[in-house]
Amino acid sequence: MASDLQSAPRSRPASPFGVPVFRSIWIASLVSNFGAMIQSVGAAWMMTSLTSSPKMVALVQASTVLPFMLLALWAGAVADNLDRRKVMLAAQSFMLCVSAVLALFAWQGWLTPWLLLSFTFLIGCGTTIGGPAWQASVGDIVSREQLPSAVALNSMGFNTARTAGPAVGGAVVAAAGAAAAFLANTLSYIGLIVVLLRWRRPQAPRLLPREGLFMAMGAGLRYVSMSPNLRMAVSRAMAFGLAANAVSALMPLVARDLVKGGALTYGLLLGAFGVGAVLGGLSSGPARDRLSTEQIVRMATLMLAVGTAITAISPFFLLTIAALMLAGFSWVLALSTFNISVQLASPRWVVARALSVYQMAAFGGMAIGAWVLGMIADSHGVAAGLLVSAAFLASTVLIGLVMPLPQVDDLNLTPLKQWQEPEVAVPLEPRSGPVVVTIEYRIEPHNIVAFLTAMTERRRIRRRDGAHGWTLLRDLNEPELWIERYHVATWHDYIRHNQRRTHADAENSAEVHQLQKEGVPLRVHRMIERQTGSLPSARRHEPVTVDAQMNDPTRSA
Repeated sequence: MASDLQSAPRSRPASPFGVPVFRSIWIASLVSNFGAMIQSVGAAWMMTSLTSSPKMVALVQASTVLPFMLLALWAGAVADNLDRRKVMLAAQSFMLCVSAVLALFAWQGWLTPWLLLSFTFLIGCGTTIGGPAWQASVGDIVSREQLPSAVALNSMGFNTARTAGPAVGGAVVAAAGAAAAFLANTLSYIGLIVVLLRWRRPQAPRLLPREGLFMAMGAGLRYVSMSPNLRMAVSRAMAFGLAANAVSALMPLVARDLVKGGALTYGLLLGAFGVGAVLGGLSSGPARDRLSTEQIVRMATLMLAVGTAITAISPFFLLTIAALMLAGFSWVLALSTFNISVQLASPRWVVARALSVYQMAAFGGMAIGAWVLGMIADSHGVAAGLLVSAAFLASTVLIGLVMPLPQVDDLNLTPLKQWQEPEVAVPLEPRSGPVVVTIEYRIEPHNIVAFLTAMTERRRIRRRDGAHGWTLLRDLNEPELWIERYHVATWHDYIRHNQRRTHADAENSAEVHQLQKEGVPLRVHRMIERQTGSLPSARRHEPVTVDAQMNDPTRSA
């Protein structure tokens, strides 16, 4: 269970704005996000002019977040394997081109409902590709202590744009039409592209070749699925996302049907949501100083449910404005808390993929939720869709009783860097494999229960870091002899597997070695698997086993 109020507020690290690169990209991103908000107003309002179907209006929001569900993991693998600056540049350039074509189509009157959805989907694809690269880069630019503040500032920047952007977007659409809004979005990408072109990101030396994208995607999924902290955060984010997007997805209909307004009213409602979101971003740091992660998410979820319900039943415009401010506050507070938890629970080599899985779950849930709620609104009215969302949000608080979010602030996930590649007697190529590793332990009878408990955690760590076919064997003739066995695909995969060990894993390694019978070293065998009859005759008699007695526990395979 998550802890209660912490005994004393934690000291605040220096502001991430003190880091010039972060500050420059943040400002340029603010401008770009401002343009995106103007574009979203234009797209949503244009859809109301192209069709009267609530389902089609809700699909505008769904088409923007659907790419997160479809492409986020691939985008994370790209961000972890390629130069993140170049990935961000490519994504921004792609969105500039798509937005320019969208503006042209709108100007010429060529848009149809499904064509508009296609353009918003492509812009969402660009956002999906660039997002993990930027979010993962934040942890490279600022210190771990500054990371929660940096994530909160990113949320605040996005929602600062959400505050003013929709109101301006509504005015632009009312005065000059949706095409002008799309053109403004096109121009907003230019500043960020210039900043990224000028950024000279330092490159760490790469000791191993890049993983293939499909292998990297599999490694990211495996790491998240085998990490309880990440698995919990992703599961909770998806449950939250299923109902969290109702207000945003149905906002055009709230403006048109519940508040009885036009494009300017829609912009003001989005602006109210954005004001609350900015306040939520500003409150993230103080909340983390005083409340546990679980408490923040529970509080934010309940507040979002209240804000959504009031929006559904409010007969007054000002009350709706206040409800949307509350909804925006809680929406950002919850999502930034999930984001921070994922980043702090992920080592740097896989952080973009972990963030991608989180986004895929959260925004995929939002896309599905927007579609379902759009159908409910289509059949039973906008208010009914919002009330269903509020009820579901309130029910998700109960999940925290069974699956509380962990505190991960103090996890040390920096690489242990104590393992060294062993010398072998058999010539190997980087792609030689499969490699089979066995480790012999001598465990006295009174330590068996503790040993089995430690090896359960050992199995999770091995599999999380890329090992397959893990087994634990006990010799029937020598009861003290236990053998851990696993395999990896290639020699390079074996090196990656060991280099992924972190300081947080060191406790398990130390525990296992303490249980080893005193005075008896571990015995490690590294073997390469061979099929009989499949090798040239000249090579059939070469030795294929390398073993060593290992007294140094940091080199225990």
